[in-house]
Amino acid sequence: MSTNNRLGSHIIICDNVEERCTQLQQELKGHRVVSFVREDFKVEDAKSVMAEAYIAEEHIKYLVLAAKTFNEISQNAMLKLLEEPPRNIELVIITESKSTLLPTVRSRLNTVQEKSVMIPKTLDIDLSHLNLSALFEFVKAHERLPKHEAKTLIESLYHRATVVDRLALSEKQIRNFERSFKLINANARLQAVLVTLLMSFLKVSRGR
Repeated sequence: MSTNNRLGSHIIICDNVEERCTQLQQELKGHRVVSFVREDFKVEDAKSVMAEAYIAEEHIKYLVLAAKTFNEISQNAMLKLLEEPPRNIELVIITESKSTLLPTVRSRLNTVQEKSVMIPKTLDIDLSHLNLSALFEFVKAHERLPKHEAKTLIESLYHRATVVDRLALSEKQIRNFERSFKLINANARLQAVLVTLLMSFLKVSRGR
């Protein structure tokens, strides 16, 4: 890659984190690259990234954050950095599943999908014209899903809202998606999680 070409900050979803990181370093040859390769990216790693990011640079420097999982606290700690990186700093996040990353992180960076994955199932629920009847019918049909399927369901709801219904999510709705993943990880009742998440869309549709 020529040093005149600038690759912007983005997320890469791939099959093998370590291999893709090595490949990216070759692609960025001629630029300064600082890589943080971890099994689980934790808050202390986020602090190291931020410390490196705020070192003044005359030329472009790439910070590569590569991990199979990213601790939620570490992601929240980097939100401001991801939204407003210092001059000449580009950040690249490499992981194996976009569900590893919080919606608030994904909304700040473009995602490059390099992994062969199934297209999220299009759910039979119109979030742009949601009413109470449809809300509770949907919740009843899905309330007994196991934990791993519940995460997929939340991911599919996000896909339905942003891709199918083309809704511009509010900050509150994005936070609700983020909170839903946290609650499912904490073994909260899926019924309660879905009702809380979907009620925000009900209020939006009422206001139209």
